[in-house]
Amino acid sequence: MSRIGKKPVELPSGVTASVSGQTIEIKGPKDTQSFTATDDVTIAVEDNAVTVTPRGMSKRARQQWGMSRTMVANMITGCTTGFKKELEIQGVGYRAQMQGNVLKLSLGLSHDVNFDVPAGITVTAPKPTEIIIEGTDAQLVGQVAANIREWRKPEPYKGKGIRYKGEFIFRKEGKKK
Repeated sequence: MSRIGKKPVELPSGVTASVSGQTIEIKGPKDTQSFTATDDVTIAVEDNAVTVTPRGMSKRARQQWGMSRTMVANMITGCTTGFKKELEIQGVGYRAQMQGNVLKLSLGLSHDVNFDVPAGITVTAPKPTEIIIEGTDAQLVGQVAANIREWRKPEPYKGKGIRYKGEFIFRKEGKKK
């Protein structure tokens, strides 16, 4: 039994869900999203809640059960409140600024990095050492944050680089004489 899959997903006020076949469409105040589930699960909307049930007890059906329920829950959260990731930049001379739809990063390379922000994502740089990524799609917000972080991951000796806010970097001791 999937502990996640067996819980129904409550629909908050202002959010509607409609199911046609294996596709569920969620409409909320911020966005409209849809998800097509595999044939291993059944999605139903009843009593102001969305339930996902497996069509058998095969390993694949049980895997898709919890994953499909989580996808529906993430769509509902995205359509109501949205998702947010915060990045911190640490290092002398490292900074970020927005220029239109392009995030300009100075990361100690021989050139500035220009990161094009994809559609559906809002990136802001309130301080030169802070980046905030917001959007309604959980996967896309996380992927954009990971792509920005990939340019200069935090290194363990001085801690310089781009890190998630609140991320702990295990520090190493430098070489000795």
